[in-house]
Amino acid sequence: MKTKVLNLDNKASGEIDLKDSIFGLEPRADLIDRVVVWQLAKRRAGTHKVLTRGEINRTKKKMYKQKGTGQARHGARSAPLFVGGAKAMGPVQHSHEFDLPKKVRALGLKHALSSKAREGAIVVLDEAKAKDIKTGHLAKQFGKLGVESALIVDGAFDLNFQMSARNLAHVSLVPAAGLNVYDIMKRDKLVLTTAAIKAIEERLA
Repeated sequence: MKTKVLNLDNKASGEIDLKDSIFGLEPRADLIDRVVVWQLAKRRAGTHKVLTRGEINRTKKKMYKQKGTGQARHGARSAPLFVGGAKAMGPVQHSHEFDLPKKVRALGLKHALSSKAREGAIVVLDEAKAKDIKTGHLAKQFGKLGVESALIVDGAFDLNFQMSARNLAHVSLVPAAGLNVYDIMKRDKLVLTTAAIKAIEERLA
């Protein structure tokens, strides 16, 4: 699949051939969804916690005798029934992570890239470099490219470009090694440098 290569001033800089095995698949929403759910589950801290009956600092002494009082049968003051007691079957600290086969993860990434290619939402740059650290100037260049909400991927980012882009609210920078399905689907456009495409094709070959 042939695609134009542009520079940051939106001028043609040649063409590049994107592999159909990575960018030309019929996108499957179920695969993309599986990988996104796996990523988000892995990110969860799982630190939500309430005190159990064994952890409540209240007396365990029986309040009154079992029979003969005409009242309900009660034991420890830490019972969930009482104010200040434990929470019945409340959340405890645990990991939400689950396993997903490597082949499914790789396939999900291919389908996410193919989805952006199908939508015409991939912009290929010859390089992502800036002479100076100027956020306003870079924002104007992105405007020429028709890029507002975008994920920008490069092999190794130029420091001036990275510093210029960090204050752009709807622009994220990710190295090719860290490219993932969630970040791709989160942004409207996917901006790839030629170096990034080479690294992605090597990774998914």
